[in-house]
Amino acid sequence: MALALATDGNFYGLTSAGGANNVGTIFQITPSGTLTTVHTFDLTDGYGGGAIMQATSGKFYGTTVLGGANYQSCSCGTVFSLSMGLGPFVETLPASGKVGASIKILGTNLKAATSVSFNGTAATFKVVSNSEITTTVPAGATTGEVQVATPKGTLKSNVAFRVP
Repeated sequence: MALALATDGNFYGLTSAGGANNVGTIFQITPSGTLTTVHTFDLTDGYGGGAIMQATSGKFYGTTVLGGANYQSCSCGTVFSLSMGLGPFVETLPASGKVGASIKILGTNLKAATSVSFNGTAATFKVVSNSEITTTVPAGATTGEVQVATPKGTLKSNVAFRVP
């Protein structure tokens, strides 16, 4: 079982049993260890552990190993989405780089981006698609947050970009 560290600082994961129907749950656990069940599967929407990840839209997506709409004739598993009300963010690939290194920024609704900065240092950039920007680490950049300004607001990186 893998845990996903989300932008709210909590971890999310799946169980393969438990919950009201004993077919598994989606849970949240805080860094201090407080456990909360956020969804209980009911066979039609899944059964058993699988994987979960947070997309740049802020939503979670995942899979279960069994269950689904036709669970009585086929235990094929499901793909699900879950909204916990978390906002969109950007992700850098890779998560670190020296000045001049090529970086991809992934996100949602990036087509109208007006600026990109690395911990406050402006960078030149090219919008490749609605979900991708390419850039290079600018001179003077230091370790910290990557920000992309769009007409709908400023998107921040989910983890600090490291400049060695």
